[in-house]
Amino acid sequence: MFSRRSFLTAAAAALAAPAALANAPQTSLRPQARAAAGLSSGAGVTQASTTQASAATSLETLLARSDLSGQVACAVAEVTNGKELESHAGEEALPPASVAKALTALYALDSLGADYRFTTRILTTGTLSGGVLTGDLILAGGGDPMLNTDHLAQLAAAMKKAGVREVRGGFKVWDGALPRVSTIDADQPDHVGYSPAVAGIALNFNRVHFEWKRAGTGWSVTMDARTTKYRPEVSMARMKVANRALPVYTYADRNGADSWTVASQALGKGGSRWLPVRRPAEYAADVFRTMARAHGVTLKAAKPISSLPTATLLAQHHSPPLDLMLKAMLKYSNNLMAEMIGMTATGKRGKSPKGLKDSAAEMSRWARAKYGVSAIRMVDHSGLGEASRVAPHALLKVLVAAYKTGSLKPLLKSFPMRDGNGRIIKNHPIEVAAKTGTLNFVSGLGGFLTTSSGTVLAFAIFAADSKARARISRTERERPAGARSWNKRAKRLQQQLIERWGQSFGT
Repeated sequence: MFSRRSFLTAAAAALAAPAALANAPQTSLRPQARAAAGLSSGAGVTQASTTQASAATSLETLLARSDLSGQVACAVAEVTNGKELESHAGEEALPPASVAKALTALYALDSLGADYRFTTRILTTGTLSGGVLTGDLILAGGGDPMLNTDHLAQLAAAMKKAGVREVRGGFKVWDGALPRVSTIDADQPDHVGYSPAVAGIALNFNRVHFEWKRAGTGWSVTMDARTTKYRPEVSMARMKVANRALPVYTYADRNGADSWTVASQALGKGGSRWLPVRRPAEYAADVFRTMARAHGVTLKAAKPISSLPTATLLAQHHSPPLDLMLKAMLKYSNNLMAEMIGMTATGKRGKSPKGLKDSAAEMSRWARAKYGVSAIRMVDHSGLGEASRVAPHALLKVLVAAYKTGSLKPLLKSFPMRDGNGRIIKNHPIEVAAKTGTLNFVSGLGGFLTTSSGTVLAFAIFAADSKARARISRTERERPAGARSWNKRAKRLQQQLIERWGQSFGT
């Protein structure tokens, strides 16, 4: 059984790994581990002494002083009656970035229910006698985005406990619970861990750990599926050090394996990072074979299958309940979780999505039918794809309705108010629970603020410079020139607006 505290502690260890984060990273292209990014704004504007000044400054003046290129759209409303209090370009639909995950959470709760659990199974088509299994063994994914190496070890142990000592048939893996998607956003560089493949089975958020150490005149490299407990090396993901400076990484799908190269001149003395997995079924099967072998059961090389035959259950693993998973998804802004949960929700509604865009279109139709909004047009469930569009007015309607049902606010992370040096202001009179969203030259924030008097307001803030984004080449997507400073200014404006609204509409 999972307690909320123990689950979120475990989720923190897994999700805080840098490649799991959804927001576009602000670090070098060099292959080194990135520090985990959280929900915090990263930059503040208002000194504690300027709170009243922010409230007194008009909305138009704040926008003019923000020094933001591109577009800004925002709106704030009372949660009790939905009355809009102030807005700028509220009907302007802009990229929501990871703010979209709040919508995905509501979509999943409405479609699946808070107690929904994903199940990963070990099946057999044969008979078991005297420890010998005569038929095939099948690893069947159930769309669980939080399946990890520890869970596969537990399944291998359960298989042994069920009496399996030898498997004479084949070893099959099924990932057909969800459509196969090679990457969440094809515009992202191949090597970024926040845009892995999506399928009906995932392991370690579809990331593989690449580590290198200096060895003589070269480097020793490993590719493994590590957790805090296990560190099994994998054969389906391979790395070769190439004598070059650029590109830092290259990727190819070669002979059923993820084949990578890395530039020797970028390695330094040693380091590590998580890389995306493009063949999730083969990855999970590779690790399960290792875990089975550790329990004395040797399996043949896995073969993917497109459909599940009639089979007998040997062992299974259940995910935590959906509400806990959504809280972790929103807290750590995990893209893979959003996409797998979103597509599962679409399937539960009787649709069979062909991919992320198809499933996201169904979520947009759901939002229109449930909340009466038309200015929500999504291309995925995570917000990573920049073609998604949400207008502040539309999101406000959703937030107001969600506040009344009590379904969203408890899942959102607290958003700390900060001073001009980026330090958190303790005991700030305004409390904020919100979802951030960050892409290069795109910044969003949506959620709820509670004023010092206890008044609760819903708000949405989107900013985007589409022209600046269009100038970024694919290889520069990790850290394009000017993006970091632009995003800092956008977050500064967000805090100024929250200060203004909290002071102006707090009674």
